[in-house]
Amino acid sequence: MKRKSILSILLTGALAISLVGCGGSKSNEDTGSAAEDKTITIGVSPVPHKEIVEQAVPELEAKGYTVKIVEFADYVIPNTALEEGELDANYFQTIAYLEESNEGKGLHLINAKAIHLEPLAVYSSKVKDIKDLADGATIAVSNDPSNEARALRVLESAGIIKIKDGELVTPNDITDNPKNIKIEELEAAQLPRVLDEVDLAVIPGNYALEAGLKPSENAVYIEDAKTEASKKYQNVIAVKEGNEDSQKIKDLTEALTSETVRKYIEEKYSDGSVVPTF
Repeated sequence: MKRKSILSILLTGALAISLVGCGGSKSNEDTGSAAEDKTITIGVSPVPHKEIVEQAVPELEAKGYTVKIVEFADYVIPNTALEEGELDANYFQTIAYLEESNEGKGLHLINAKAIHLEPLAVYSSKVKDIKDLADGATIAVSNDPSNEARALRVLESAGIIKIKDGELVTPNDITDNPKNIKIEELEAAQLPRVLDEVDLAVIPGNYALEAGLKPSENAVYIEDAKTEASKKYQNVIAVKEGNEDSQKIKDLTEALTSETVRKYIEEKYSDGSVVPTF
């Protein structure tokens, strides 16, 4: 198959991509290496990542940068785009997901800076209290390895199942299932859409927020975000290996860990659905 530009594929495919140019753009004739260094293209999930990046744009503009924000609707393509050089950075994933993607897909991406944590929560349109979960219930979880393992650990901490030790555990690793629950594995983006079809769904924070779900108001169980284990689920700025010491990446991480950004996250998500980690 002939290789196409990833961004071209996205622009003509099912994903809705928004390229937001911030600051004064330069003409094609004016683009030398210096101009290239003053453009930052960053891939994000719409919520909360895009809105957080937007808070950092003024500081970057003040340093002469043009910031292009590219929205992605899934967890796969933004890492492929970063690996192929279509992006300077992306901001959508946890440390655990980044590590699993590198190992599973042969990527060469690194964590440039941890920005926030989204506590994982369990939602339901049928169950008011997780203790009332019926025998034989169906629970939907993400089908990617790191988010699935995280979801299973959350169910374990809620007392629903027990799982053997290990990192990327799967339903096959369940050692005790007293309620005979059934695990349904789906793409993370699909989870909010099946709430009426399953008994529980363990939904990653960004997709829950996009669907208007708030852990403090709508969840029947919430992950403890203060444990040592939760650190690997911090959302990070990822870059291609070798680019982490470039000036643009240093400036990007500095802007995203500013007091302006911290204050925005704390005020916008005062319910604790997004927690700054810097």
